[in-house]
Amino acid sequence: MMKQMTYAEAIRDGMRVEMKKDPNVILYGEDVGMFGGCFGVTAGLFEEFGPKRVLDTPISETAIVGSAVGAAAAGLRPIAEIMFVDFLGVCLDELMNQAAKMRYMFGGKATLPMVVRTPCGAGMGAAAQHSQSLEALLTHIPGLKVVMPSTPADGKGLMQAAIQDNNPVIYIEHKQLLPVTGDVEEGEYVVPIGKADIKRQGADVTIVAWSWMVSKALEAAEALEKEGIDAEVVDPRTLVPLDKEAILSSVEKTGRLVIVHEAVKTNGFGAEIAAIAADEGFDYLDAPIKRVTAPDTPIPFSPPLEAAYLPNAEKIVKAVKELF
Repeated sequence: MMKQMTYAEAIRDGMRVEMKKDPNVILYGEDVGMFGGCFGVTAGLFEEFGPKRVLDTPISETAIVGSAVGAAAAGLRPIAEIMFVDFLGVCLDELMNQAAKMRYMFGGKATLPMVVRTPCGAGMGAAAQHSQSLEALLTHIPGLKVVMPSTPADGKGLMQAAIQDNNPVIYIEHKQLLPVTGDVEEGEYVVPIGKADIKRQGADVTIVAWSWMVSKALEAAEALEKEGIDAEVVDPRTLVPLDKEAILSSVEKTGRLVIVHEAVKTNGFGAEIAAIAADEGFDYLDAPIKRVTAPDTPIPFSPPLEAAYLPNAEKIVKAVKELF
């Protein structure tokens, strides 16, 4: 059965389904309890599951993620919320040197079934310390899985997959997507981690985008169609592990590649995708690889400057046209 849900409701439903199935799944973070989370994603879970499974924490990212590492190693399946992805720097040691490495360093005898939920992205006038897209930083740490859903259905399916996984998963949800609605499967619904989705079929150019930028890529594809250019939009959905076969297969078909991400350009994850395409799909390419990204600056508070800072459909269309 399908039901219309917002992106936020779908993420919540994914957590609810797993919490009903498994009493070892617990949820905690700043204001996730009675308040329902800073962006309302956890609303109602405190009332449904009670204070022993949905817990408010002090304002200490180190304590939140550090305790999740210990809880996961001891047999629980914690979902730890960090209110903004920007704050992961506070608990980076717990992520980088503990969660990511413990299973490896114990020869597989320890598992770390933990999810770190965190919102990313600009467009809300939240300025430089509350608006970043830091996925590339996280993908550089072996041992962490990184997922970034772009639709309500993927939001639910990837949340269930993340909770079921026996490795630490960083689940990055975009603030701009929270009110977006779509059809979502009720009950059990799992989207495999590491499996890309073709959001739009096309023959002339491949546009790879994730999270909020998928909607911008689709908007650009509609505009390009009116000018006789048939764009295929590939949503990796998960950056680690990356479904590079899906990307290379699309590039083989179209011969052109444009990569779109909201994060800054230098060392953004788009550079990794471009390197893969150049290394393993060079013979498929009929034109240079293009990236459409944010500039290498902090995110401005001023609404007009922030709008100019962000990638959009017009910038994507311009980049695509340069390939023909």
